[in-house]
Amino acid sequence: MFRNIPTITKNLLAINLLAFIATWVLQLRSIDLANLGGLHFFLASDFSPLQFITYMFLHANLSHIFFNMFALWMFGVVVENVWGSKKFLFYYISCGIGAGLMQELVQLVNFYFTIKSQAPDISFAELFTVGHQLSHQLNGWTTIGASGAVYAILLAFGMIFPNERIFIFPLPIPIKAKWFVCGYAAIELFSALGSSGDGVAHMAHLGGMLFGFLMIRYWNSYPDSNYNRSGGQEFFDNLKRNFERRHNKTQSQMHAERGGSKEDDMAYNARKRQNQEEIDAILDKIRKSGYDSLTKEEKQKLFDASRNT
Repeated sequence: MFRNIPTITKNLLAINLLAFIATWVLQLRSIDLANLGGLHFFLASDFSPLQFITYMFLHANLSHIFFNMFALWMFGVVVENVWGSKKFLFYYISCGIGAGLMQELVQLVNFYFTIKSQAPDISFAELFTVGHQLSHQLNGWTTIGASGAVYAILLAFGMIFPNERIFIFPLPIPIKAKWFVCGYAAIELFSALGSSGDGVAHMAHLGGMLFGFLMIRYWNSYPDSNYNRSGGQEFFDNLKRNFERRHNKTQSQMHAERGGSKEDDMAYNARKRQNQEEIDAILDKIRKSGYDSLTKEEKQKLFDASRNT
């Protein structure tokens, strides 16, 4: 299964896992990798611009990395297959940086109101002087995790396949991807407004989705040779070619099982041509209208054809 994961998604999964193992091993030597590579508030003494990259490969605990990597695998495989490796990597890293920028902005606002509550007459310009004086205390504001970039991948899936139905536990019925994405965004927004001190960077999650939304809208409005939507066509064309290759591979085996009879072979080929034409028509329909446009019978036929190959 792992070898079928596209290159960038596979490497991102591996890097995150290795970074998590390194964090755990170095902790035994009293080295805090999360503090070194985590994204600090920009007024903190330990802040470094490089942390906008490193923070998204570090995680706090097992559940943190598990859910992020599960979502990256579940949705990243599809998005990378549609977009291609270069575009997918650019999108992932850019949205991760965008999530970090959003988190920095939120922390600046929080810092401003915290200082304002203690010194009502302080100006915004003076805030940076106070921040410099408190730079060591501000090192406690540290953000880690791939969630911002992963939420952007989730958004991309919802925008590419808005009507694709997916199962989400514990809901008993599948829901369309676009409603799933909207629901997640709403949950994060309400969590950001209604919770405090829960240790989750909700606004960073929303920041990743916001940057992803703006990027996809730009690509759709100004397509060029590098960033276009032809990957979706190529994805389903590859699916079609896989069906054809697998059917052709088994044709000689079926002929041998029938004892090489010329009459049986002709009947078999006619039936296979008819089935292939039906599969081709279903795949063309997916390209034009999406998977959700298929009837129940068409979905079953596509499933049966995939299983038999």
